[in-house]
Amino acid sequence: MEDKIIIEGRKTFFFAPDTTLLPESHLEDFLAHGYEAYMVDDFRFCPLEKKVEIILETFPDSILFFFIDSNVGVNWEQYIAKLQSERGGEDIMIGVLYMKRQNEAERLALEKYYLFDVGIQCGCIAMEFQKAKNFALIDRVMFANQACGRRKNIRAFGDSMSKANFEYERALINGMVCDISLSHFSFLPDPTKTYPAIPINTKIKDFFIAFKGMHFKVNVSLAIRREINGRILHIFLFEKHNGTPGLDDHIAGQLSQKIYKTISDKIKMLLREKFDDYARNAKLGK
Repeated sequence: MEDKIIIEGRKTFFFAPDTTLLPESHLEDFLAHGYEAYMVDDFRFCPLEKKVEIILETFPDSILFFFIDSNVGVNWEQYIAKLQSERGGEDIMIGVLYMKRQNEAERLALEKYYLFDVGIQCGCIAMEFQKAKNFALIDRVMFANQACGRRKNIRAFGDSMSKANFEYERALINGMVCDISLSHFSFLPDPTKTYPAIPINTKIKDFFIAFKGMHFKVNVSLAIRREINGRILHIFLFEKHNGTPGLDDHIAGQLSQKIYKTISDKIKMLLREKFDDYARNAKLGK
């Protein structure tokens, strides 16, 4: 179930990125906006074209950005035109990133070729040395092209050490955190104990959560109760200390890092295995 959900959902990939213009830390910032983004580089043993093919086989609903100033042995104009002709459209969307040109005619020629002649959908974006400006430019393009897909919130799954507890009607309720996002989380009480039923919309203060080594207390409200295999799954919404939905900033920042690392580690491992398989087979002549 977890693997299926990890694979689902629209993802954005930056190929051959110049990290001086778009640092990897921006990927975590994209996550806070609901966009699941990854960088793809190192084409020594698995060429870029093959990595694109593997990614699209694994994640068919993807947005691909290519840094066309990177020298990775690809004729960008021919390759992107071919990819757009064969795969571009509803399934995948393509964008181009390049270092801002001083020559206005060169900039206009690039935009004409990629936007009008080739017909890519995610823009031809001139990058600058101002990293914040680059983030904002790409962020607007991702928003316009619904980079979050149909999901409103990106969630990470817990493990055996992801636990929570809180007090309700003088009872200390313990259980496990099944998954968590920046807006809500799901909780299963300890099945070996009997606890009082919690009505929908109940607000609870000082709800303690341990997730992937992070420990924090939050205020929550119960949104959904759902029976799963004889157990009651509780879905709680986070509430800030002022009563508005969401997490206080200092907790949101830390949790965002945990969620990003949890999700990205799994995606990177999955792709690394596929890239390594290709490299081994290519070496053996298969």
